[in-house]
Amino acid sequence: MTLFDFQAGDTPLLVNVPHAGTRIPDDIAARMTPAARALPDTDWFVDRLYRFAREMGASMQVARYSRYVVDLNRPPDDAALYPGQPKVGLCPAITFSGEDIYLAGAAPDAVEHQRRVAVFWRPYHEHLAAQLETLRARHGFVVLWDAHSIRSEVPRLFEGRLPDLNLGTNNGLSCAPGLRELVTAICANSATFSSVVDGRFRGGHITRAYGRPEAGCHALQMELAQGAYMDEIPGAEFDRASAAELRSLLESLLTAVLAWCACRAPRVSRE
Repeated sequence: MTLFDFQAGDTPLLVNVPHAGTRIPDDIAARMTPAARALPDTDWFVDRLYRFAREMGASMQVARYSRYVVDLNRPPDDAALYPGQPKVGLCPAITFSGEDIYLAGAAPDAVEHQRRVAVFWRPYHEHLAAQLETLRARHGFVVLWDAHSIRSEVPRLFEGRLPDLNLGTNNGLSCAPGLRELVTAICANSATFSSVVDGRFRGGHITRAYGRPEAGCHALQMELAQGAYMDEIPGAEFDRASAAELRSLLESLLTAVLAWCACRAPRVSRE
């Protein structure tokens, strides 16, 4: 069972895509409602949006399994990331819209939660952590870009319409101030896309757990509003034309990140 796709790069940048996966094991899918099997809360096409990053020399890790199996951006103890706000859950039982994911009586119990963490969550994070450490040892530091998207309007989770670009840095704790300021400025200067920093999405478990700038690991989460690059209707296909402008901005962002990396201390030995 292959949990993710990974391609190693030769720069200090790793792009992680934990929620674009669409696979569901048969035994789990059989217990889900027909509406849930359509996977409405998937980060649709985010891996395609960032495909250019591999050509830039970034490493890239992309989950194959759906967040409905286990949410890779939640802590393994399922602690709340945003106290006081609706909880999505480590092994979600309801959709972002508040609808049941499972048929009556078929939601996973605590034992199954633990099994999914062991089978799906932990191996993914062990590999991610190992690759980050490899890059940090090779270059002296590493930048983790955690790539996400969500429907532009989800009334259960937030009021109104989200900005197009939602940068999360755990209120500035997960990366160097200069890197945060650089990415913030590029987003703010866009004439097409709206943006916010550390707003509704301040970064999930991945950003908070791996973002340790004092130890040489800088992490940023970019949550895209799906209306910025696709038709938000069930069954919508990836449209390169509608996504082209956003992809261009993302390329500018990652180019700037790599330039920031190049200005840092000389690389340590690769041996």
